[in-house]
Amino acid sequence: MCRLDTADRYAYFPSHTTHAQGVSLSRPAGSSKLLRVMNESAAFAHLLDPGNLTRADLRRLTALSTPTISEVLRRLTGAGLVSVVGFNSGRPGPNAEIYSANPDAAWTAAVSVRDIGASHAPSLVASVSDLTGTVRAHVERSVDFLHADPVDAIAGVVADLRSRTGAPAGRIRQVQIGVAGSYDPRSGVIHHVEVPGLGRTGLVPEIAERLGTRVDVDNDVNLAAVAERRHGAGRGADGFALLWLGADGLGLAIDIGGTLMRGARGGAGEIGYMPLWTPDPAGHAKTALQDVVGGPAVLSLAGEHGIRAATPPEAVAAAATDPARHSVFFAQLADRVSIGLAAVIAVLDPTMVVLAGEVGQAGGKPLRDAVAAALARNTTLQAAIELTALTDDAVLQGAQVTGVTTIRESLLDQISDA
Repeated sequence: MCRLDTADRYAYFPSHTTHAQGVSLSRPAGSSKLLRVMNESAAFAHLLDPGNLTRADLRRLTALSTPTISEVLRRLTGAGLVSVVGFNSGRPGPNAEIYSANPDAAWTAAVSVRDIGASHAPSLVASVSDLTGTVRAHVERSVDFLHADPVDAIAGVVADLRSRTGAPAGRIRQVQIGVAGSYDPRSGVIHHVEVPGLGRTGLVPEIAERLGTRVDVDNDVNLAAVAERRHGAGRGADGFALLWLGADGLGLAIDIGGTLMRGARGGAGEIGYMPLWTPDPAGHAKTALQDVVGGPAVLSLAGEHGIRAATPPEAVAAAATDPARHSVFFAQLADRVSIGLAAVIAVLDPTMVVLAGEVGQAGGKPLRDAVAAALARNTTLQAAIELTALTDDAVLQGAQVTGVTTIRESLLDQISDA
């Protein structure tokens, strides 16, 4: 069975590729354990997705013999990974047992650290999902990280999830954290993060020790791209770039053939730091893309065009209600966005760029059309511009998908080690 390192694993479970079929047992005796593991993995993958299968269904999907399938199901059931969920009485003879993966075999918690509310106080949004991906509980709380320790805060929200579901401590096998920063899995340090305390050395191991479970961290925009590939505009695409136009910051996720590019230290996509040089009366002033497309810059530009709002998303949403009247605002904002996109397209040549984030969603079709026009006006580079298809919390969705992938892979490892 092929394993992918945590830093490189993309968040979908290839149940219909790697584990689609079993392997004939007519092989040398020395390979019997490997064949058994592969056969159990193949069957378990199908019981995870789509599940609710009879022995006959599994024989057809895996091309394994009846005795082999029976032994596989015996072992998986004995390990608590699979259970009988019903009987098929629609055929002559004895009722066929219907099997599915046990949703309580392992759970995963997703935690998104983000800025919400008018005060922009960093907050935690979290959920717990079972092995099938069903969300069992959801919590959201404001946390003042200027005075609260991140370990206490994250451990507290996971404890809250356990309390709401009544789950035993060992059921949550993994916690996936999304942050607005770059996580270096080699050093275990979160870089480029503005939430107090999240960048300290040793934080992630501390959280894992407190929770007594595996903890993984990824950039929030990367997780949004995971959700976009699974549920949104990126579904079925050869690859795409996701530009996150947030209320405060910028981010970029790069999907190449279904694999996320994270870079040597987890910093791929920190496009807000891309330097720009803009003229001023004294010569040239160095600035960054964040300074011209970040939330404060968007709000300032909206004010210049008479659009009054408390937050950048509100300003863009107000303009989107009458795009003809605010066409100049959208054109100028799109020109700024196109600066960053031109660099992305020139280097990566994606077939599609997805606009996401609070500002991207608020701008809707008027912003999308304006960005497409600005690209055509300012460069000969080409890429389709699309809007995110996700309306719920994309970062949390991506963390959920990634977490479910992780616990499924861990259970397959458990099968191989048995």
